[in-house]
Amino acid sequence: MNISAWAIKRPLPALLIFFVLCVAGLWGFHQLPVARFPDIAFPMTTVTVTQPGASPSQLEAEVTRKVEDSVATVNNVKRVMSSVTEGVSTTTIEFQLEADLATALDDTRDAVTRIRTDLPQDIQEPVISKVDIGGSLMTYALVAPHMTTDEASWFVDRDISRAMYGVPGVARVTRVGGVQRQVRVDLDPNALIAIGITAGDVSQQLARIQVERAGGKTEVEGAQQTIRTLGTVGDAQALRDYSIALPDGRAVRLSTLATVTDAAADPTEAALLDGKGVVAFSMSRTRGSSEVKVEAGVHDALDKIKAEHPGIDFRLVTTAIDETHRSYDSSMTMLWEGALLALLVVWLFLRDWRAT
Repeated sequence: MNISAWAIKRPLPALLIFFVLCVAGLWGFHQLPVARFPDIAFPMTTVTVTQPGASPSQLEAEVTRKVEDSVATVNNVKRVMSSVTEGVSTTTIEFQLEADLATALDDTRDAVTRIRTDLPQDIQEPVISKVDIGGSLMTYALVAPHMTTDEASWFVDRDISRAMYGVPGVARVTRVGGVQRQVRVDLDPNALIAIGITAGDVSQQLARIQVERAGGKTEVEGAQQTIRTLGTVGDAQALRDYSIALPDGRAVRLSTLATVTDAAADPTEAALLDGKGVVAFSMSRTRGSSEVKVEAGVHDALDKIKAEHPGIDFRLVTTAIDETHRSYDSSMTMLWEGALLALLVVWLFLRDWRAT
């Protein structure tokens, strides 16, 4: 007796198996993420070294060449490319396609560690990262007529970014345009000359005041209390009253030597919408997440922000999900058409609705 005859005589097991497979298939189909392109792990890493104030020629000689020579000895390296700008050196290492990305990232990190002592001491810690293929999903412009540029920038950095990172599937939120908050200390050259102190001395003393360190523990009424050493200033007014030590032993307030303002840094980028300056933000998704679900979560989060802050609105500038929706709808249409055509062909051959 073959399997077909056994299944015909005992239809219940076959029906149960068919039912379980249908349920499992529908559940798996519901769990599939919807994305325009598949996630790709491209074997490429980057090494970013920052040295504030360094010229490109200095970075090329003291940093970039040493990094290139070190990473060139790593296995499966296909190409090494570098770009140097003022204060930043970026080296991109492309590996062979068969190379494992995790191993390539570890090998790159080890290569940079070997030459760390040969690099200038005043550089920031090198950042070794992998290259993620994929751009932003959506870009929104903040419409807030009652907000200034700095207020809109801080609102995006503080409130909107926090809400967007709470949406499942959002990997990164990037502000476009706007300004960075900055406490500016504009020194008066005449005052420095008259008092006999240099701008470098003032800068070093200001750098030493922003310190917060652990101070051990103490016992208070039988309980342990953590001690911290605080040496920070809370606002611009406290910075104005900070004492600057002079070479002759005297001290003057910082406000005597400079004008301290809680303002914004010099703008380095601008975002324009219909010819007017705006503050915008873009979002990208995590690997394996559904673009459709991320879009729905972002819309819900933005609606909640608008309800909590009357007078603001968000305007969609660019989106890559419309094409995803069209492709998904087209695929579903083809799926239903294929299923109906399969039923029609089976019926044409069997000529029996029950057997079909």
